[in-house]
Amino acid sequence: MSQGKPAHPYHLVNPSPWPLLGAGGAFVTTFGAVHWWAGGGREILYAGFAVILLTMLLWWRDVVKEAQVEKVHTPVVRHGLRVGMGLFIASEVMFFVAFFWAFFHNSLHVSPQISQWPPASIQPMDAWGIPFINTVLLLSSGFTLTWAHHALKHNKRGQLILGLIVTVALGATFLGLQVHEYGEATFGFKDGIFPSVFYLATGFHGFHVFCGSIFLLVCLFRSAKGDFTPEHHVGFEAAAWYWHFVDVVWIFLFVWVYWWGSSYAG
Repeated sequence: MSQGKPAHPYHLVNPSPWPLLGAGGAFVTTFGAVHWWAGGGREILYAGFAVILLTMLLWWRDVVKEAQVEKVHTPVVRHGLRVGMGLFIASEVMFFVAFFWAFFHNSLHVSPQISQWPPASIQPMDAWGIPFINTVLLLSSGFTLTWAHHALKHNKRGQLILGLIVTVALGATFLGLQVHEYGEATFGFKDGIFPSVFYLATGFHGFHVFCGSIFLLVCLFRSAKGDFTPEHHVGFEAAAWYWHFVDVVWIFLFVWVYWWGSSYAG
């Protein structure tokens, strides 16, 4: 120890109630989902979700406090946070690998019961309609976010805030068009393997766009407060990595599920 400071660069966190509260919220959510599926109400499920959201809000508040007030996010700690975010994104990749596996398995090895892919009873989406517009929107959002990141590194706060505003707006527009697309779909989730995989893959991606938009919206508020500096902006980096991951996944969805999947017949 030297002048009250630890002799190592690591952050030994104080005891926290949030892991226990989050685990309790996950249990209540799971129990509530089973209760709902068994014919009960949704109140328990919603209560579990509320506990999880509260845990996330308070836990992340403490992490920001550790960085901004307590100054315990040393270079070693920031490296660990980046590694953790990278591993989280890698785990998310595995979700989409499963969805693409299901899609290609059923499209390249067509069941005799449906004889062709997509099934004759399914009218797939036009890839060059809303899906193409959404592709342009997401790719554009990747550029505006990179612009914001560049502005942050060069301490241009106005450009940083503007870039985040445009990125969040593009993400919100994407979600609005996806909801509209689902409303125009001629098939439902339970209408066969093609609709099931389609809605799981694109819907799960849409959920990621929603989460990423919230992530970037928080970064926007923090940027307006002046939390980020050119040297210390791990939270922004995590949001940017997540958003670029969402962009890349959408490119695969557009090419294989919308374009190739809707035109392929096998």
